[in-house]
Amino acid sequence: MSNRSDLDLSQLYPYLFENSVREEPLLKKLREETAKDQMARMQIAPEQGQFMALLLKLMNAKRVIEIGTFTGYSSLVMAAALPEDGHIVCCDVDEYWTSIAKRYWQEAGLEHKLDLRLAPALDTLNSLLKTEGPESFDAAFLDADKANYDTYYERCLELIKPGGLMMLDNVLWSGRVIDPEVQDEDTVSLRAINAKLKQDQRVDISMLPLADGLTLARKRT
Repeated sequence: MSNRSDLDLSQLYPYLFENSVREEPLLKKLREETAKDQMARMQIAPEQGQFMALLLKLMNAKRVIEIGTFTGYSSLVMAAALPEDGHIVCCDVDEYWTSIAKRYWQEAGLEHKLDLRLAPALDTLNSLLKTEGPESFDAAFLDADKANYDTYYERCLELIKPGGLMMLDNVLWSGRVIDPEVQDEDTVSLRAINAKLKQDQRVDISMLPLADGLTLARKRT
């Protein structure tokens, strides 16, 4: 038995997808529509969405914050995982992309669970702290501008309950986080938040090589 994985995930991906992913037709339709645009890389992978939905079901989550909605795949898959009285606050600044998201939310009959806030995410998070109060959400998903991940992390840590879950996307950044030649703001910020989370005793963590890298951070009780 090895103490590390030597699996070539790129070779195994077709098998993984065929034998694991249960993508609803509407989600597939949204993914395919988004794939026509050059910004499609911003959309999460189906296996990641399914995994996130499973986590929310396991923890019986009802209230979620999403930072970075894009065309709505992640919000749609998470909303479907929540109970009928579940609620997601979606933070984004792009009216065009989120108009696609709203169209699919409506088609899925889930728009009553989704509250889109078109404003800088930090403004929305600060507002939620005032109106909803600390420890008022069960989970948060971070998938927006990487330079602000640390600030989003700190605000969401205030907003989620003890035992709540934070999910941070793109933490491997297509491998750029390990390339010392890459020193742009986004990459440097991701390295910093990854290093911070490793040492942060307020949370339990696990970084997964899922899609573009997903870190799970559970707020300690």
